Amino acid sequence: MAWFLGTGITGVALLALSLVFDGTLDGVLDGWLSLPVVAGFTAMTGFGGAIATGAAEAGPAVATAAGAACGLVTAWLAFRLSRVLMRDQTAVIPRRDDLVGTSGNVVTLIPADGFGEVMLTLAGQPVKLAARSAVPVARGAEVWVEAALSATSVLVRPVDH
Repeated sequence: MAWFLGTGITGVALLALSLVFDGTLDGVLDGWLSLPVVAGFTAMTGFGGAIATGAAEAGPAVATAAGAACGLVTAWLAFRLSRVLMRDQTAVIPRRDDLVGTSGNVVTLIPADGFGEVMLTLAGQPVKLAARSAVPVARGAEVWVEAALSATSVLVRPVDH
């Protein structure tokens, strides 16, 4: 039984290492040899064999077969779960170019030769950015974004009503 417990503890140690070395062996054999899959197989083979030896008083061959069956089931579950988690997609992250064509309001006067500030809505969230304009734009005026100059500044023009 000591061999089985040692194998199980080795599997748990491999699982701890998989947290540190995230992604090691993930591309090999389409994910079947990822470190969490190997760790799950090793741990459950050892602990399954130890349970079979202690609870059912099985011999070494039967305990090894029972442990290997438990290990294969655990490895398959770890593989499937990791595939599901890897395919999980998040929403598209807004980019700087997504600001072009949006409207907003001036919160700080935009002089013809400098920067002011505008409040825009990006992905449903208010965003305050530095703004330039070819003509002076008063506070509170509605503006249209013509170009994104940087991640924090835009080129705007007043909206004609």
